[in-house]
Amino acid sequence: MGKRPYSKSGGTKPQVRLSLVLLGSIAILAGCRGVGDSGGTPPPPAGLNQVNHIIIMAQENRGFEQYFGAMREYWAANGFPDQSFDGLPQFNPAAGHAPLQGPAPTSPGCDPAFPPPGSDCTINNTSPPITSFHMISMCEENPSPSWNESHVDWNVANPVATNATLDGFVWTAAHDARVLGFHDTDGIRAMGYYDGTDLPYYYFLASNFATSDRWFAPAMSRTQPNRMFMLAGTSAGHAYPPPPGSPALPNQTIFDVLQTAGISWKVYVTDLNNANSPTQDSALNFFSTAAKFPDHIFGVDQFKMDLDKGTLPSVAYIEPGYISGTDEHPGLDDNIPGANIQVGAQYVSSLINALMQSSSWKDSIFILTYDEAGGFYDHVPPQPMVSPDGVKPSDLQPGDICTVNSGPTCDFTYTGYRVPLIVISPFAKKNYVSHTVADYTAWLKLVETRFSLPSLTQRDAAQMDMTEFFDFDHAPWATPPAPLPTQPTNGPCYMDRLP
Repeated sequence: MGKRPYSKSGGTKPQVRLSLVLLGSIAILAGCRGVGDSGGTPPPPAGLNQVNHIIIMAQENRGFEQYFGAMREYWAANGFPDQSFDGLPQFNPAAGHAPLQGPAPTSPGCDPAFPPPGSDCTINNTSPPITSFHMISMCEENPSPSWNESHVDWNVANPVATNATLDGFVWTAAHDARVLGFHDTDGIRAMGYYDGTDLPYYYFLASNFATSDRWFAPAMSRTQPNRMFMLAGTSAGHAYPPPPGSPALPNQTIFDVLQTAGISWKVYVTDLNNANSPTQDSALNFFSTAAKFPDHIFGVDQFKMDLDKGTLPSVAYIEPGYISGTDEHPGLDDNIPGANIQVGAQYVSSLINALMQSSSWKDSIFILTYDEAGGFYDHVPPQPMVSPDGVKPSDLQPGDICTVNSGPTCDFTYTGYRVPLIVISPFAKKNYVSHTVADYTAWLKLVETRFSLPSLTQRDAAQMDMTEFFDFDHAPWATPPAPLPTQPTNGPCYMDRLP
């Protein structure tokens, strides 16, 4: 097929690590009140008031099936009871809980008659299918989840179609690799997955605590718009990152609402003191919140100090290691390998283990998720979802998908793709899997529900409040599980070949 148009701000550029400069000397614009301000807010559900600390950390660019597709194989091998879990079908049992075993998924590959250089990936009747496979390297070249790519992933023949065929993942990974000069110019990496031998710490936590097989990123786009949703319930019409030098957005974030209510909060930034990033690397910098409350932004060492001192705030947001390479983001080339997933998982384990060993464990919830799915294959499509504020994409470029033709996914009325989730808490149900469709603005709904706060937008107002993940009567994990597995970091790391 012919080359698809990609704007300069779209998929032809690598999704580099977020490194935002704190906006200085900006006009502080008046925030907008939340959608729930017009009336009173109900008290939290029974038992939720036992929770005094809600912590969220979102790592980078990993898909649900890429990370957790082999979960039922892990359960069978490690003595966990089987239950419904919609991962990769080749790991489902032949009998028992649906969905049952099926063939490994395939996606159309690039016709070898049209190789690079000088040729885009062409999919036709002679294109060999690429089958889901186990990645051996803990490092891999970066696919893209940006606006254009996410829509081609949805339907390679017609990205604005009503029906999701989910057959464009290999094409988009190949297209970007050919433009950027990567090794995997056939996009095969998009069909790779990891398992419990690669990520034993995550598999152990997801199996003992709570997870979901219907947990989605909020938008069919890249890191920055999705992280804006994570903080404010909207990207304020942005399908791409606001350009450098843009004025801070006046939209209220969850932290503005917490501040008004007198509820403590902090943002812990992993690379705050990194020599390559002397300013504050946080998605908060898109909003006026960062400039208004710089005294609430700390390096991640403060998180561990607060655990030691018993001074953890009511709500905490941890920014990952974009610069230091602990964020699990795929890499860009062999000279700059990017994040090794095992190194990132080990870093996350240091934070969660510290929480479990602290006095704050008894009344905390730690939510681990990913900001978007990274352009990796998933057999479950994005789901219809309410528009946060009726604002349509305002920064699509000429030639972008949805500027030439329109379709149901051309507005912020669909989620993005599925991402991994682990809910860790003394109150988390054991070996629990939620099947409730939600995007991760549900964490906002949990905070709003616990502290009787108004909703930020219609999007977070529409989410579940996450209380289904918990048993507040019995605190199943009042004593944390032990021993916790050590996350290895010695897996092979290369990007010049597959798998």
